[in-house]
Amino acid sequence: MYNNLQELTQHIVFQYFAEISAIPRGSGNEQAISDYLVRFAQERDLEVIQDTALNVIIKKAATVGYESAPIIIIQGHMDMVCEKNKGTVHDFDKDPLQLRIVGDMLYATDTTLGADNGIAVAYALALLDSTDIPHPALEVVITTEEETTMNGAIAVDASHFTGKIFINLDSEEDGKLLVSSAGGVHVTQVLPIVWTNASHEQVAYHLQIKGLKGGHSGISIDKGRANSTKLLGRLLHDLSTEIPYSIQQITGGLKSNAIPREAQAVIFISQNDVNKVNEKIAQWELIFKNELQLADPDVSISLEQKDSHSTAVLSEETKHKAITALLLIPHGIQAMSMGIEGLVESSTNLGVVTTTDTTIQFENEIRSSIKSAKANMVTQAKSLADMVGCEVLIDADYPEWPYNPESQVKKLFEETYREKYGKDIDVIAVHAGIECGVFMEKIPGLDAVSLGPDMYHVHTPDEHLSIPSTINNWEYFIYTLKRMKVD
Repeated sequence: MYNNLQELTQHIVFQYFAEISAIPRGSGNEQAISDYLVRFAQERDLEVIQDTALNVIIKKAATVGYESAPIIIIQGHMDMVCEKNKGTVHDFDKDPLQLRIVGDMLYATDTTLGADNGIAVAYALALLDSTDIPHPALEVVITTEEETTMNGAIAVDASHFTGKIFINLDSEEDGKLLVSSAGGVHVTQVLPIVWTNASHEQVAYHLQIKGLKGGHSGISIDKGRANSTKLLGRLLHDLSTEIPYSIQQITGGLKSNAIPREAQAVIFISQNDVNKVNEKIAQWELIFKNELQLADPDVSISLEQKDSHSTAVLSEETKHKAITALLLIPHGIQAMSMGIEGLVESSTNLGVVTTTDTTIQFENEIRSSIKSAKANMVTQAKSLADMVGCEVLIDADYPEWPYNPESQVKKLFEETYREKYGKDIDVIAVHAGIECGVFMEKIPGLDAVSLGPDMYHVHTPDEHLSIPSTINNWEYFIYTLKRMKVD
């Protein structure tokens, strides 16, 4: 066991993970980390390419005896999801992560850790920096904006690559070999706001739902965790049936690919109705705790009076449309796979709700391992938008990664796992977006697998990484590279 960070960073993988953890690298803020990767390659006289999307490709020649082995493409992404606990003072645009060890786990202090996918970057740098690890010729590509749009991978020029074997390092379970993933698309429904003014007897209150676990909208969508924006919609709807009130603002969630943990509304109510509203809140808190007693037992609702310099509120029609959207925009599993037991086939996540001066925006992450099913969910989103009066914006459409039972690289990793551990590795598919699908569309005949160490609660401030698993997975990875020698 490692007792402190100084001891841990004696291991080459954690040395590089600590280095990149000091560099801000939220999605869309990758210039510094991209430049760091370029400097790393230049200092070691490695061929390096940095494209306009800030993707970085680093090439390293085969070690002695591996010149005839197939070229290997190794891939991960440099960006991370930036979430922090409420009240935490941390600027993701400039502040380094504060790493800490708890038992055999690595955390960041009150923020996401960025092991998704900083561990891929650390593995790649450790391999590129090595002088004693045998390996075939390497084409390492580290992409940008994976956590938001996958525009980095989409922008990569495939002509830079010669390899046909692709190893993605963006998985989160040790002892499992990922061979298929879902495609996805980002859909935003934009509701125009008609403003009016609150009645003179109404006072502003801050209504908040919090205490939820959240999580990755692909990995955690089958865990029954609540979506705070959907809960808020139910509460606002019930209040509107019995108590006159106005809405000034609705917000919830931070990332479209994270299940929102908190949601808020600024509402205007008469002081005469405050007790009634509190009674309703108490009723709904009990309802939610009962429904979520296993998945999200810490759910809570609060109502606090607040100062407001504006009395502008949504018109009754806009209010009705906004609540309708919160109620009807689907969230959660839409279909389970009939081919792989326990695999979610299709889902949607209402990840972010924001109010601007002119619109309310509802951001959804739609996923499916079947292209036509994904297209149908987009059609449904458009139909709902038409009904409510929203404009629809569609972007970040990325392809699924289909399962290939004849994959040769899959068979190699299965063999080496059996050799090293004396048992079979679990071959799995995942309901999350992996860049393998993008690269397989770009490079005909690409043969891909994905692996990685144990990570927990990714995309939340409770994200943590198993230290023993990281080391074990690294050793399995380089052991398999050594086995790629052609006799």
